[in-house]
Amino acid sequence: MSDGRRCVAVLGGSFDPVHSGHVALGKHFAALLQADELRILPAGNPWQKAPLRTDAAHRVAMISCAFDTVGVPVTIDQQEIRRHTATYTIDTLKSLREELGPDTAIAFLLGADQLQHLNTWHDWRHLFDYAHLCAAARPGFALDAGHIPAEVAAAFAQRLVEANKIRSRPAGLTCIAADLDIDVSATTIRSALERGEQPAGLPAAVLHYIHTHQLYKN
Repeated sequence: MSDGRRCVAVLGGSFDPVHSGHVALGKHFAALLQADELRILPAGNPWQKAPLRTDAAHRVAMISCAFDTVGVPVTIDQQEIRRHTATYTIDTLKSLREELGPDTAIAFLLGADQLQHLNTWHDWRHLFDYAHLCAAARPGFALDAGHIPAEVAAAFAQRLVEANKIRSRPAGLTCIAADLDIDVSATTIRSALERGEQPAGLPAAVLHYIHTHQLYKN
């Protein structure tokens, strides 16, 4: 198969608010994979998380502020927001595959924290049928060192390739960027904003938007 196929990197999340960790993850993999597009997918009703603090329109606007200089075309995909039922990643990836066609390489991006509980995601083993899974990890991370559940480690290890191989097929591979140490928490940021503090970890344009619209106030 040709390595010249189109590659779309997909980053999902609550983005409540979007922070510099999200931007670093998207930017890093967009460059690493030489992606043709970065698709941002704000969650609608994430079934494993507490209710969202900020409505969809504000979260989409903050994403627009944050991802305006990542170096690749960025699309904010609102399909999960439009869904009125619980949001499952497997359904989103099925929809993306239908939209993007059978040949596009779809790379779903994960932070290390998501990788640690991937086995709790709905129908997680079938994610590989529709996309590659690309995870960020701290320096020194190893699949066999007990950082993640054994079944997730096994699934990742048997599919693991270098980043430049992700374009070789549409789905089914894994890639780990073991040099991306992201330690930014949306919960910590929201708490700081509630206390009237200036939190670290927010892009300046996002912080300005939050103050302008008086978000995350008690």
